Parts: sequence; structure tokens; C-alpha cells
Amino acid sequence: MAQISQATLAFLKLLKEHNNREWFAENKTTFKTHENEVKAFFNAVQVSLKDYDDIASHKILRIYRDVRFSKDKTPYKARFAGGFKRATLQLRGGYWLNIEPNNCMVGGGFYGPEPKDLLRIRKEFEIDDSEIRAIVNAPKFKSTFGGILGEEVKTAPKGFNKDHKAIDLIRKKQFYVMKRFTDKEMTSPNAINEITDVYKTLRPFFDYMSEVLTTNLNGESII
Repeated sequence: MAQISQATLAFLKLLKEHNNREWFAENKTTFKTHENEVKAFFNAVQVSLKDYDDIASHKILRIYRDVRFSKDKTPYKARFAGGFKRATLQLRGGYWLNIEPNNCMVGGGFYGPEPKDLLRIRKEFEIDDSEIRAIVNAPKFKSTFGGILGEEVKTAPKGFNKDHKAIDLIRKKQFYVMKRFTDKEMTSPNAINEITDVYKTLRPFFDYMSEVLTTNLNGESII
């Protein structure tokens, strides 16, 4: 079974220390070796995940940074990261995997909802927040992720009451969760099973959000 090696994390540590084009050019062959290992790992995770969800594809982010509008001008990302896309318009949300020394993470959610989707989600929370709270407060979900993460407005979005009982959810602009993995866990022979288990824990959240985003406020399908 595919596995992330300690050598790949060691390479990423070196890349962080020597984040310049000269060093990278000298070590391009080594980078390709580790990149191929990561590609095989993502492929294996997708195969495992397909036993529990309908996955259309996955994408690994390029190692090269876009520095045009960033104060950080280092040219490379010292990590391998990517996501798994759920299939069809009925299945919303995406899974995320970040492989980075001392910062490995597994999770997913909704990072940039379109304005109409964001409004739909907020309206659902305004009408009834009991179902989403039951999901995120379920013992396994809570012990795995803690709670929903994401940027939020300071008080209340336009058109919503800042004193609403679900304002903690309504003011969010993003809805995602993450679980940290230690380097040892990420390089374990059992890592794919552990990652898949985290993704399985996300399913009730995805199922709920998918239903919200594919129906109107009357519960009628819009797709």
C-alpha cells in the first residue's frame, strides 16, 4: 500500500530552509521522487475513499507559489496538499489533505461558498439550527474536529439579527473542519485507513449541507 515516507517530510523541511530557485534546481530529481510518492498516496486515498463516497477526482496543488501579490516572495510551498472532489451536483463539499512537517492536516468542507450558496446556508441556520448542531455536537465528530472553522463577519451579515440564537453559525463565511495528524501518524503504514476514517466522520456534515444546497427553503429540489 502507498505510504508517505519520513524522507519526504525531511525533504520538505530542507525545502523550507533552502527556499530558493538555485537549491530547488539542484534537487529537482529528488523532488520528483517525493512528488511521485505523494501522487501514489493520493491515488490510494481516493481508492479507499471511494468505498464510502462518490469521488470524481483529486487535485494536488503545484509546489510553485504565486508570489505576485504576496509579501512572502519564497518561490516554493514546503508542503504537498490537495483535495478530493465529490461527484455530481448532488454531492457538495470537498475533502482536504495537507502533508507538511509538523502541520499535517486532514479535513474538508466549504472554503469559498458562492454568495447564493452562502445565503442559502445562513437562511437554513436562521430557520432551524437543530440539525446542524446535532451533527457537529455528535461525540465522534466533536472529538475528531472540535467544531466548524472558517472566517466570519464581526457581528451579523446584512439582513440577519445579531441576537439570533444561531448567530455563531450565521456569521461564518466558510464552513470547514480539520484534524491534525502528527508526522508519525502521517507516515504510518495505517495512515490511509486513518485518513479515510476522518473523511467518513465528515459524511453527515456533507450530507446535510448537500441537501441544503440542492433544495429551496421549502425543501423542494432546485437541480
